[in-house]
Amino acid sequence: MVQRPTNRSSLSEVHSSVGVLHQSFWRRLLAFSGPAYLVSVGYMDPGNWATDLEGGARFGYQLLWVLIMSNLMAVLLQTLSARLGLIRGRDLAQACRESYPPAVNYSLWILCELAIAACDLAEILGAAIALNLLFKMPLLYGVLITSLDALLILWLTRYGIRVIEALVLVLILTIGICFAVEIFLAKPDLAEMATGLIPRISTESLYVAIGILGATVMPHNLYLHSALVQTRRIGTSVEEKRIACRFNFFDSAIALNLALFVNAGILILAASTFFKHGQEVKEIQQAHMLLAPLLGTSLASILFAVALLASGQSSTITGTMAGQIVMEGFVNLRMQAWLRRLITRLLAIIPAVLTIVLAGEQATYQLLILSQVILSLQLPFAIIPLIHFTSDKIKMGEFANALWVKVLAWLTAAIIVALNLRLAWQTLAPLGYWIFLFVAPILGLLLWITASPWLPKPKAPPQVNTMPEPVIPAIEPPHYKIILLPLDHSDRDRTALAHASALARQHQAKLLLLHVEEGVTSQVYGELSETAEVEEGNLYLTLIAARLKEQGIEVEIKVVHRESPRKAIIEAARIFSPNLIIMGAHGHSGIKDLIFGSTIDAVRHGVACPVLIVR
Repeated sequence: MVQRPTNRSSLSEVHSSVGVLHQSFWRRLLAFSGPAYLVSVGYMDPGNWATDLEGGARFGYQLLWVLIMSNLMAVLLQTLSARLGLIRGRDLAQACRESYPPAVNYSLWILCELAIAACDLAEILGAAIALNLLFKMPLLYGVLITSLDALLILWLTRYGIRVIEALVLVLILTIGICFAVEIFLAKPDLAEMATGLIPRISTESLYVAIGILGATVMPHNLYLHSALVQTRRIGTSVEEKRIACRFNFFDSAIALNLALFVNAGILILAASTFFKHGQEVKEIQQAHMLLAPLLGTSLASILFAVALLASGQSSTITGTMAGQIVMEGFVNLRMQAWLRRLITRLLAIIPAVLTIVLAGEQATYQLLILSQVILSLQLPFAIIPLIHFTSDKIKMGEFANALWVKVLAWLTAAIIVALNLRLAWQTLAPLGYWIFLFVAPILGLLLWITASPWLPKPKAPPQVNTMPEPVIPAIEPPHYKIILLPLDHSDRDRTALAHASALARQHQAKLLLLHVEEGVTSQVYGELSETAEVEEGNLYLTLIAARLKEQGIEVEIKVVHRESPRKAIIEAARIFSPNLIIMGAHGHSGIKDLIFGSTIDAVRHGVACPVLIVR
């Protein structure tokens, strides 16, 4: 029996899908550019606005050093994330699933989902506030309307990654231009700005500082980046991988420094206007109204709202992709894209609506800051595994982290953990020490992850790679020339293969093995996808084909990339005109069909040839 590879990853379609072998340095840099820009929009989302405005309005330029430190941390961690994807062909969630037991993976998945929901909450509130500022739309209506952008994202994925990259670039440029104009109007004092580069922190500024840290170094971006870099076809030699790592570092450094410009622009604008004039800012709407009289032009307020709307819409694109990546990576669960997006949005809409209804619109500002603190609290659970995986000399080879990189990475992790522990103590201690009973399991999980490389590992069972004995049907079938057999690398392949091989050998028919690569990035990159997962799938299909050929069966392999397996199977049936299609039944119905999709019924109604369903 040829089994599905045990290390088959849930989402690695983006690896090796875009050619980068250009002679010109600038053309090669352009070919590598893209993943970090999609990641960088998460570093300038509405959550950043709330923390940066709060920091600048309350503490002036004091926390400017926190932004710079956070950006340096982000460059380091995103570079490690990119290296993990390039060298190991795995995103961070997939690497966790391969290394940790199920209980740990499910715990990490839940924590990551909470972080993504918090990020989504910031996007919803930011876009809703922008609509309120521009069109006087009530905040509650704005929250409900922005929840529909899930449909927009799903629609855009049909047109490929270049359309999405172009849209994101336009939105980033819009944000940057708006703040460049506003900083010019604010005329900040450069000498006072320089004092903000001196590290200092107080009890009052700690909460906002950690919020800035959580808003800048975002945990789900580490999962996203390690998947997106796999779009580049980097080659297999050591030198080609080294070049890929170098160019991806350039990509990360440029994109994240653009994000730093936006974040610093928000803080500097708040410090040079609100802090300087003693104006306390308790909500983004208030900042919008105060800008016009302080800067002497209504253009400042309009640019502020336009940039906020662009920020919310750009970051929701990467949030969609990151959400599906962590679900597929941690628990190997592929859900319909629209349902995945809907669930994420509901998790964010519910607290937003409850806050507006129960506490009023003014409470949304503090909710934005809280969402960024939640992101920061989840950071260690992404950073520490990332450091472990990229330091593994066995799997990373000579690309494993050098000693100085390890020192910087662990120093970054230590700073983040220390600040989080201080914040937790400061926030939870007044509630009573019993509350730490709920925190203890989370700290235990963090300690286990930190020590996991030195803990004993259970031995994996040996893999068996033999073909099943074919089952010859008792009833004489009609004569077939071409048999189409869709395979999905699941247990039901075995039964389908047994029937197909028997029929093909009996009728001397050609057996066409079809596999459909799906998932959010496969939907985006389409036919360009030629990835680590695809390579594993090709190996799986090649082993099957080799054994079938030994039995005298003519075999052809076809791998396609579509957002919908049923459409791909119907299209293949029209192209190759098979006399029979054999499909393995999934065994679920009703609500599971709604969640995971139903393929057989759609294929049965969409093709002209017989369909044999086996289970």
